[in-house]
Amino acid sequence: MTSLINDTFLRALSRQQTDYTPVWIMRQAGRYLPEYRQLRAEAGSFMALCTNPELACEVTLQPLKRFPLDAAILFSDILTIPDAMGLGLNFTTGEGPSFERPLRSASDIKNLPAIDPEDDLPYVMAAVKKIRLALAGEVPLIGFSGSPWTLATYMIEGSSSKTWARAKALIFEQPDVAHLLLGKLADAVTDYLNAQIRAGAQVVQIFDTWGGALPWAEYQEFSLTYMQRIIDGLIRENEGRRVPVILFSKGCGHRLGAIADSGCDAAGVDWTMRLAEARSFCGDRIALQGNMDPAILLTNPETIRRYVKQTLDDFGAGPGHVFNLGHGITPDVPPKHLACLVAAVHELSGKG
Repeated sequence: MTSLINDTFLRALSRQQTDYTPVWIMRQAGRYLPEYRQLRAEAGSFMALCTNPELACEVTLQPLKRFPLDAAILFSDILTIPDAMGLGLNFTTGEGPSFERPLRSASDIKNLPAIDPEDDLPYVMAAVKKIRLALAGEVPLIGFSGSPWTLATYMIEGSSSKTWARAKALIFEQPDVAHLLLGKLADAVTDYLNAQIRAGAQVVQIFDTWGGALPWAEYQEFSLTYMQRIIDGLIRENEGRRVPVILFSKGCGHRLGAIADSGCDAAGVDWTMRLAEARSFCGDRIALQGNMDPAILLTNPETIRRYVKQTLDDFGAGPGHVFNLGHGITPDVPPKHLACLVAAVHELSGKG
């Protein structure tokens, strides 16, 4: 593989000194970009983009052609694993993901097949390989998966939910069945991320989007434990470099001390917690990623710049900060506002 031209992101994840704070944005390849909307319309659907390695590569590179970001992230979806397990993933405009065959019984869970990511998700591995080749060492490539708990919520509910009542009922009423499901998913996620690493991903992130929906004890038992199990099974060195792991448990800032003990290299922080407070929970054990509110990108360049400075100042001195939003960029953000954010991060953190 080509050696990296810009490894600032990787060095920040390892808490090494960097000349400036690196920045990438969750959902940086997406609907806020007109070129993405055009390509999606031509492809016919979101899944048509995801399952076509050439198009997935093109979408991944779109934001890098506009902005001097410090990392690329694979264009895919967190729900590819349950789709490969036969649940029938669909995306409806304005409504989000849904499954044709959600899990409705213990027997449904017991009958879930194991998957081989190389055989059952070949389009993802082909996309990773194409993206790495196209990047030509410009910046690192991030691979990712949903966490077992987050995947389970969608698989049980059948779609997104405000309460996750079915998923929570399972862990409260039938914990053994929940552990069976989460164990299967942990194995699948481990294999999936390792396959991405072998294909060329240089960093992996686990999106625990709905970890914050759980009470503390249940979060530890049904979410964090399984993410730690995944970390323990991951390839941690490839191509002569460490492969960092980022955990992003949305709504779990107050749990960062436990997250820092999981074996991850970095934790994503949403905008509900100050980075200074997050550092007090984690100490110097891990790097931190975040955490500007995405809504700030809907304001104006002066306000964006002010909040970028506030975020950088809040983290303070020392290594180990990756600038990001507290969650994904929203479709209504003007691209020029993201350009302003990236420029401000680089300038205000020391890039000449």
